[in-house]
Amino acid sequence: METNLYWGQFKRSFAIVKKNVRIYYSKGPVIIFGLLVPFFLFLSFYIGRNMPAEALVPGLLGMTAFFTATSVGPAIVPWEARARTLERLISSPISIWTIFLGDVLSSFFFGALVSVFPVIFGLFIGVRIADPLILGLGIVLATFCFACFSILLSAYPPTDSPASVMMLSSMIKFPLVFISGIFIPIEELPAWGKTISSISPLTYFTDWQDIPYKAIVIIQLSLT
Repeated sequence: METNLYWGQFKRSFAIVKKNVRIYYSKGPVIIFGLLVPFFLFLSFYIGRNMPAEALVPGLLGMTAFFTATSVGPAIVPWEARARTLERLISSPISIWTIFLGDVLSSFFFGALVSVFPVIFGLFIGVRIADPLILGLGIVLATFCFACFSILLSAYPPTDSPASVMMLSSMIKFPLVFISGIFIPIEELPAWGKTISSISPLTYFTDWQDIPYKAIVIIQLSLT
């Protein structure tokens, strides 16, 4: 009986996911912070730097996964509060964890889906993947972690203004990108920078990509 109850709540979370996909994926802040921002950050990282593609694609993938998976969550809660649909969800026969799970899965699916495109882009320009299974597992774990992080960003301060939440979340997300090993290697950071980088979830995804991507570079160097 209890198993059926949890399964029923889990299925209702997918109804929330369906609603969020239909409403929030096309919202302006989601498009800007989830797609345009990582694209232009990558351009600023790429232009004028003579770097191999094996070093550029992991950076693009890391920024894409991080920004896309954290762009939907901060938009959902304030818009639901403004439209008074959050109270309707709470008063319906679903638990609080079901609502949060639906919001997390909405962010997760968006981040995981968009993260496939940098991988395809890397394959198109000739970047080989040493271990596709490790890369896929890393994308799944990272985007789910980033999705949970996005819900935390939308929780405080309580407001019904999406612009305020997006602004505050950007103040947290942008510094994390610059201390996570994408633009500056962790080894080149000062001691205090290395300490701060350890609290960034993006740091661990950046390190994870050393296995499927940089292993190819090591093999090539050893053969030459």
